[in-house]
Parts: sequence; structure tokens; C-alpha cells
Amino acid sequence: MSGAATPLMQQYREIKSRHQDAILFFRMGDFYEMFYDDAETASRAIGLTLTSRNNGGAAEVPLAGIPVKAAAEYLRRLVGQGFRVAICEQVEDPKLAKGLVKREVVETITPGAVFADDLLDGARANYVCAIATGRDTSRDGSREQIGIAAADLSTGEWRLFLVTPMDAPAVLARLAPRELLVVRGTSHPELAAAMHAVDNVLVTEREGWEFDAQLAGDELARQFDVRSLEGFSLGSDDAGAIGAAGALLRYLRELQPGGLPHLARPVVERPGGVMPLDEMTRRNLELVESLRGGELAGTLLSVLDRTTTPMGQRLLRQWLLAPLLERGAIELRLDAVTVLVRDPVGRAGVRDALDGVRDVERLASKAAAGRATPRELRALGDSLARLPQVAHAVRAVLSHTTQGNSSGGLLTAMLDDWDDGRDCAERLTTMLVERPPLMIGEEDTIAPGMDVDLDELRALRDGGKDAIATIQSDERARTGISSLKVGYNRVFGYFLEISNANKHLVPDDYQRRQTLTGAERYVTPALKEYEEKVLSAADRIETRERELFDVLRRDAGAAIRRWQQVARRVATIDVLTAFAEVAEREQYARPELHDGFDMEIVAGRHPVVERMMAREKFIPNDLVLTDDGQMIVLTGPNMAGKSTILRQVGLIQLMAQVGAYVPARRAKLPIVDRLFTRVGA
Repeated sequence: MSGAATPLMQQYREIKSRHQDAILFFRMGDFYEMFYDDAETASRAIGLTLTSRNNGGAAEVPLAGIPVKAAAEYLRRLVGQGFRVAICEQVEDPKLAKGLVKREVVETITPGAVFADDLLDGARANYVCAIATGRDTSRDGSREQIGIAAADLSTGEWRLFLVTPMDAPAVLARLAPRELLVVRGTSHPELAAAMHAVDNVLVTEREGWEFDAQLAGDELARQFDVRSLEGFSLGSDDAGAIGAAGALLRYLRELQPGGLPHLARPVVERPGGVMPLDEMTRRNLELVESLRGGELAGTLLSVLDRTTTPMGQRLLRQWLLAPLLERGAIELRLDAVTVLVRDPVGRAGVRDALDGVRDVERLASKAAAGRATPRELRALGDSLARLPQVAHAVRAVLSHTTQGNSSGGLLTAMLDDWDDGRDCAERLTTMLVERPPLMIGEEDTIAPGMDVDLDELRALRDGGKDAIATIQSDERARTGISSLKVGYNRVFGYFLEISNANKHLVPDDYQRRQTLTGAERYVTPALKEYEEKVLSAADRIETRERELFDVLRRDAGAAIRRWQQVARRVATIDVLTAFAEVAEREQYARPELHDGFDMEIVAGRHPVVERMMAREKFIPNDLVLTDDGQMIVLTGPNMAGKSTILRQVGLIQLMAQVGAYVPARRAKLPIVDRLFTRVGA
């Protein structure tokens, strides 16, 4: 970057110096431009044409550019290859700028920190994680502990995990982060083992001081406006998780200079709450990825996923990878599924109500971050407007549980203090047109009748032709020139054209603008005043709509905590309903759980294999394990079904602890704290 440079290139270099690890998208009008090494890197990575431009320096500057309107696809390809991209926007109106337009980086996009739908998978969370070590002194002696912090920037989800070094790889594999923060130069063996448990992850090294627990605690307290972290059940023995959370928070603030208003209060998970699933077990049971290359087909998730909302899809995946260990919590889920299984009509009503609820979690997060488009904000309003129907449908199902000892379980809990967002839904659906554009200015965004000034401007804009016709008619009557006509061109604007034969009839207040071969063109003060109103109406409409939309979006985003809670409840109802739908369709049974050792499965089936063949062709299997008989030696020829039986027992046990019905005529199962499966090795 040697040689003299224009003020523009000096501005570029100064901004680039603060973002050396990212490709800088430098906004110049309708294009994002990349210079020097960034241009060459982008050219190789996504096939852009590499050119050069002399920007006043001593040498030609390598250049690659993309249209702003086409940036999403190029971003998707760059981020998909693991690149970081810093978006540098013009933060002032070029028309009002005195000299060089002011530019700032408004966000840095990484594989683990994205908002755009085309960079996200709606069916799974998009975590960026940080990992650190700590000591647990709460029990006798002092034991090493691993702390993991996970955030999904697209939803605001924020989770902290306190795990043993042995279980850290299982937790990271379950989260499947796109990006992982570690201490720079770390050689800690447990951390290295945990990092290797995650495929296709971008590892980002950070300085060791950023993981300091005391510094991190202060940062977290400020972020969530609390005096201490005790309200999050975090104390001095949780230094690993606190340190990881602090480093992650600092990193996210760097990526999002505008702030993180949508970041939810952290949920802490400690050992003993859910079952850790090691990589071998997760892969061999094909829970969410097939052994044939990671596709969804042939997995337990593909069998159970009858959800209707994106939030439900993501929650289902989370539940399958984190079976519960506490019997009471499992029974609450099973009670809810039972109620839904017994009422097919009511269940169909719940599913119909859920149908059409969009991704409230991500839409609300975009609103809180100031990124929601008019179309997305209307989608949030339409989704919230369906919540009363969801609550009504669930209450209808629960009204049938009063007979006998039936309980709605977790379904009942979902309706406690139910928030249907009616106030916000009404405002959004009233203020915004039914089908808003993607961007302000493309078409009308604010509905008619919502703002007097806006309605007047639209009347001026839309009634321009009629008004011009009226002016023409009035001037013909005033002057007596029947051939007088009102015209327009970009150079002179609106004008009155009069033939030379009628020049003697021109009034004194007409001002000559242009002489033609057979006519003269004039303007009047009244015509110029009207012209200014009409020509500025479109710009003023866009400005006013933007003002109104920004207020609407800000108010909707300010209630982000409400919408996150709403989304979680809707997702839970969706998953429970999906469990019931599959249970009835596939003829599953409710498992009977107990605190002993005995396991009895009558007519058990493999939930995935039986779906791949006619039902009558799959031969069910019984299994009994007791205190007196704790082991089975299973023999048989190749392809006899030994592996299928092993896997189906593991899947039945896992499904039961997830809170789903199981593929069997009857199943009496214990609560297990581990599942180990290694097949075909």
C-alpha cells in the first residue's frame, strides 16, 4: 500500500487497519469495493473479476467490486468458506456530506455470527462458542472444570455449560458451533480434545486476559444490568464458564458495534441435568446425521420431525441431543404428549393454529438489532397475530384432561402467564401494508390513513398528473390560448409551451425559459412552486416512511424479552404436538419409567428401519434385562439384524428420556445416565 493516496484511499486504509483479519466490503455508492489483498482473495475465492484503478497513488490498486443488491450471495459464499467479512457503510447522506463521505464498519460477519436468512439454516441453531478451563472447589478437593459459553446471534440465545473435561467434547459436538474462541496458543490437552470433537469449525484465537473470570464477571453484569452473577446461579467456582462468557461477549461486541440488545439472559447447564452423548454414540445411532454422509434422511430426527415452525425444528434437534436425566421433567413432557395423542381433533387444531407462525425468534432479534426489513416486521406481526389461536387450540385440548387423573403436564405450563402479543401484533399489522417491500422506498410500506403528512405527500405524488391537467386548463382559460400545453423535461422541469403565433397573448408573469423554432417555453412562480412539491414528494415520502418504520421497529424490538419467551413456548408446543402426531401415526407407546435397573421392551422396533420397509415386514423384538440378568450376548450371521436390535434399544431408551413415545407395544425402562454405542467397528 505504498505511494501517495487520495483522501478516499487514506480513509480506506485507516478503516482496514482496524479490521486486518477480515475482507473489507467498502461501500462506494451502489457497490461494495475491495482493494489490495482483499480484492485478490475475493477474486480467487468466489471468482470475481480482478481489475485495477489508479486512485491517485504511484501504483495501480487491485480492485474487485460487487453490487450492493447482489451482496447477499457473495457474502454467503465467502462466509461458507470460513472468511470474515467487515461491512463498511456510508453513514451519512452523500448529498449532505462536506467533502469525503463518512464511512464506518457497521458489522463483521463470520460463520458463527450472522443475521441474514440466506446464511442460516432455519432448522438448527448457529452457535459461536468460547471454551476455557477452571477449578471446581465446591466439593472435597479441587477438580478441573471446563466452561463453555454459547451464543446464537440470530436468536439471542445465550447458554453457559459447566462440564468435566471428559464430557466437554460431547457438549461441543452437541452444540456443533460454526466458530470457536480459544486462548491464543493454548496447548491444554482437554481443550484440544474438545476442539477436535467439532467438524468444520472456524477456530478464532483470543488473548488470554479476555478469559479472565473477574473481568468477565464485570462485563456480564453490565451487559445484563445486574449487580452480581448470583442471579444466574454463577459463583466463584464457575470461573471457567464466566471467563468463556466474558471472552465471547467481548468478541460479539466487536462484531456488532451497534450493540447486542437482543442477547438473552444466560441459561446455565450443570452436570446431571442432561445425558452427555459422545461422538461415537451420536453417529452410530444416527440421531441428527446419517452415517451415509451427514444427510437428514435415515435419521431419528427425520422420523420425529413433524414440527410446523422453525423454532420447533431447532428445539427438537436440541432435545434429541440432550436427553433428560430427571424423571419428573421427563414425565411432564410425556403427560403433554399423552393428552395430545388422546385428542386427535384437538391436536389437529393446534397444528392448524401453529401453521403460519413464522420464525418469531429470529424475526424479533432482527427487530431488536435494527435489521428487520418491512417485510420481516410484517411477518413478525402476522405471526404474533396467530398466538391467540394457538392458546385457544391448546386450551381446547386441555379442557379434555379433566376426566380421571389426566394431566396436561408441560402443555399446561406453557399456558401459564401466556402472552399473545396482541398489542404489538395489532400495531404492526395495522401500520404496515399487507405485503410490504423488502426495502423502504421500493413501494409503499406504511398503510394509508396511519399518518396525515404521509397521506398528503402521497396524494401530491399520485395526483400529479391530474393537477398538471388542471393547471393547463386554468392557464388556457386565463390566456385564451387553446393550444397552450404543460410539458416536462429533466433540464427545465415543468414548463408552459406557447406557439409563436400566440406570443402576443403571453401574460406579464410568464418567465421565458427556452426558445424553440416555432414556440417559446415559459414558467410561472405558481408552476415552479408546484413542481418543487411534486418532484420532492417521492423523497419526502421515503424519508417519512423511514421515520415511521424506524419507530415501529424500535418499539417491537424493545420487547425482545417477551418475544423470546413467546418463541420458546410456541416451539415447545410444536415439538410436543409433533411427538404426539408421530406416536399415533406410527403406533408408538408411552414408556413406563422407574428408578430401578429392570428393562423390559415388548415388540420393540427400530423407528428408522421400519419406516424404510412395509410395516408388516419388520419383525419386532422383545428384550428383558434384570438385576439377575444384566448382559445379553447376541449372536447370529451377517445381516441377521444384530446391529439393528442394538441400535433400536438405544433409540428407544433415548426417545423415552427425551419425552417421546417409543416404537414398542410396551416398554418399562430405567433412567440411564449414559448411552454407549459402537457398531461395526
